[in-house]
Amino acid sequence: MTNKDNRVLYTGVTNDLVRRVYEHKNKLINGFTSKYNLKKLVYYEIFDDVKYAISREKQIKAGSRQKKIGLIEKMNSSWDDLYKVL
Repeated sequence: MTNKDNRVLYTGVTNDLVRRVYEHKNKLINGFTSKYNLKKLVYYEIFDDVKYAISREKQIKAGSRQKKIGLIEKMNSSWDDLYKVL
């Protein structure tokens, strides 16, 4: 997730993407996304196994900002809010 200016990036894991993004968009969760006004879903991956999802989250979080931008731009070059198409 990111903010309207695409300056701050957040990576997380959930078992219900639609619900979780809704919570972030509506600031129902206190924390990083609320503090930095992150309301735009610009990238996501889906896994059937929670272990793989958590492993991938850690891999993405450990990567550089540039690697994260590369992932986003490969899937969503215009940085549109993908929540609208879920």
